[in-house]
Amino acid sequence: MSSIRLTHSYHNIKRYHQILSVFFRYGFGGIISQLKINFFIKAFKYKNQNLKKSQLEKISIAGRLRMAFEELGPTFVKFGQILSVRPDLLTESYIEEFKKLQDDVPSFSAEKAIKEIETQLGKTVEQLFSFFDETPIASASISQVHRAVTKNSEQVIVKIQRPNVKNTIDTDLRILFNLAKLIEKSIPESHLFAPSVIINEFSKTIRRELDFYREGQNIERFRRNFSDDETVYMPKVYWELTTDRIVTMEYIDGIKISEIDELKAAGLDKKKIAVNGAQLVLEQIFEHGFFHADPHPGNIFVLPNNVIAPLDFGMVGHLDEEQMEAVGTLLTAFVKKDVKKIISVLIDLGVMENTLDIRNFKLDLSDFLDRYYQVPLYQFDMKKILNEMIVLMRNYHIRLPGELTLMGKALVTEESVGRALDPEFDMITLAKPYVKKMMIRKLDPRKYLREFVATLDEFTRLFKILPSEVKLIMAKVKKGKLNIQFEHRGLDDLIAGLNRTGNRLSFSLIISALIIGFSLIVHSDNGPQIFDLSVFGIFGYLIAAFFGLWLAIKIFRNK
Repeated sequence: MSSIRLTHSYHNIKRYHQILSVFFRYGFGGIISQLKINFFIKAFKYKNQNLKKSQLEKISIAGRLRMAFEELGPTFVKFGQILSVRPDLLTESYIEEFKKLQDDVPSFSAEKAIKEIETQLGKTVEQLFSFFDETPIASASISQVHRAVTKNSEQVIVKIQRPNVKNTIDTDLRILFNLAKLIEKSIPESHLFAPSVIINEFSKTIRRELDFYREGQNIERFRRNFSDDETVYMPKVYWELTTDRIVTMEYIDGIKISEIDELKAAGLDKKKIAVNGAQLVLEQIFEHGFFHADPHPGNIFVLPNNVIAPLDFGMVGHLDEEQMEAVGTLLTAFVKKDVKKIISVLIDLGVMENTLDIRNFKLDLSDFLDRYYQVPLYQFDMKKILNEMIVLMRNYHIRLPGELTLMGKALVTEESVGRALDPEFDMITLAKPYVKKMMIRKLDPRKYLREFVATLDEFTRLFKILPSEVKLIMAKVKKGKLNIQFEHRGLDDLIAGLNRTGNRLSFSLIISALIIGFSLIVHSDNGPQIFDLSVFGIFGYLIAAFFGLWLAIKIFRNK
């Protein structure tokens, strides 16, 4: 198996077998065959397990990949769902397919749910709740949700992590990492998509979602950020009933924002709801830099008085100060058609490769900006603009930070929700004051004063330690004890190659010396003779021939 070059392969061999079987069945055998794991493939005879050609031809590649993910369980379903909000990584056809991935799976038994609660919280369900509904109201790949009533008669929901799901996901992540490394090594074209980077980002995201205590902290942070906003309501977290595997929060009795008829029947104002929802997302992004990364309609409820109540806070995005400034500058440069400024920001973000064709990128970027320059804001389609921009970036292998892509996706999702509620909804006009406020903050003198004070503090500390450090260095120089250490990086393969070349050259010289030496002996009259040739000389020639042949084979094998 040449060890399949897969870490932990012997511990997880059954799961490897299952994953490869599913991918072969859905017609991805050609890609797997390129991974140089032929022994493994032959051992399990995968090629006889794929669906009939006529069946495969009826389904698109994206559709088959989605079906494979569904069959492989929670890790792959969640992977597909996360990819569905990353248009910078996938084309529209894959995104649309992955949106179909359903998180609804059969629920686990009430006995297991109760056992998990009691194990995590250290008390019986009867001691913790005055009522606990054993029938779940929702069941997903990572968790399921039950309604309950606390001892204080408060309506809550209890989100319980599936038993052993963390172990399953840990195993799958190891396998995905190893497969990504194999793909990068065996398929050069895959470097454009950076499989290892994608899996690493996914690993961080899903591990955060597995930490329910962290989800509770996210909710608390949102509650603090919007504590004074009467148009938003964030559920309360019950910390005494929360651990890293269980989170208990206030039950929200509202109407899903996507249920238009029910909103109308309840006498709610759809236009006001659209504005409130948009302002919620815009404030999260442009004022707090901390936003709900998956604001799809199923995660947003509406309460009386058109109050917005978001749910499911496992997936959030963070923008640091540098990224927020970059977003503001990019939006301003977009409006002003400032190509140089956009390229400058991309360079500052570290997303432009040295091999980038700057000239052609400038031309294409200018053409992109021309199509929207001086176009009335109400005519802007954020989804279309974002998709075109992402295609342009992808063509030049520019990968924006994942957080910025999530931000763009959140804005596009909110725009589509707003337009479903109000056909005249204008997201761009609503966003203008927030962007302007963010740019004003950037120019705030107090900000520069804080930066100046911080820099001054750094210089003060430097000047405090500099004299003693210089004195120490000079003392070492005088004593001849100053050592300078060099560390080379990326030269291991070159050094190993030079070592092999040097060894072979030395060995070649030894073989040449043997041939010359035994040439003198073979014609001498000393020792036993065969056909007037020295036996010792013939024996020496055979030794030299053997080593010469061995060296030639080694060189040929290593090209």
